[in-house]
Amino acid sequence: MSDVESPAYVTGHGLLTGRTAVITAAAGAGIGGATARRFLEEGARVLISDAHARRLKESAAALAEEFGSARIASLPCDVTDEDQVQALFDTATGLYGGLDVVVNNAGLGGTSALVDMTDEQWSRVLDVTLNGTFRCTRAALRAMKETGAGVIVNNASVIGWRAQTGQAHYAAAKAGVMALTRCAAVEAAEYGVRVNAVSPSLAMHPHLVKVTTPELLEELTGREAFGRYAQPWEVANVIVFLASGYSSYMTGEVVSVSSQHA
Repeated sequence: MSDVESPAYVTGHGLLTGRTAVITAAAGAGIGGATARRFLEEGARVLISDAHARRLKESAAALAEEFGSARIASLPCDVTDEDQVQALFDTATGLYGGLDVVVNNAGLGGTSALVDMTDEQWSRVLDVTLNGTFRCTRAALRAMKETGAGVIVNNASVIGWRAQTGQAHYAAAKAGVMALTRCAAVEAAEYGVRVNAVSPSLAMHPHLVKVTTPELLEELTGREAFGRYAQPWEVANVIVFLASGYSSYMTGEVVSVSSQHA
């Protein structure tokens, strides 16, 4: 693994001032948590959700202490449950009077050879990662259709393009997120709503360390041209760009956040 250092943290520039956002799977130190922080730093009002109620409460409390309670709220949500998804979006519109941005970050991985994979393993990963993104995108479009504006950013993965052993379920789900993004964008254009996705290669966070062997992490890091993994906030910066007016002509795009060799 290279000793290349991460770049300096980028400060906020008010790119999302006055915007309201829902971010799923935003508890903890992963991409969702980093995105919530970056949105607050850019001036947004944010409703974060996660299936882990305790971690969500702790994350919301920490953000409220830093940014003030007026711009941060939280609600537990399991994206495999349609009633909970609808409650999340009803809460967002009730709190903020509207909805400008939705970041669909919820996903579930795992490692299993295809010959050993059970139906339950396959279905669970697809239900959280693909079906959950579908449910939240549908709810977001229903809300945004009424106002004629909005932005949805989905979290895909380079694994939706590139093969990796033991990842058939996750790769299929993420490829599905990419296809969903493109189709939703075509339909949403008539409502004035943009739908894009980010496709990270390797962003480090505590959960990934727990479920990945040191040998695999070293192998994956070795594929990166910079010789290091991305910090979650580096992915969040691209999500901020896609949520902001700087990407006003982009829809149906999947933006690779990667330094992997071609």
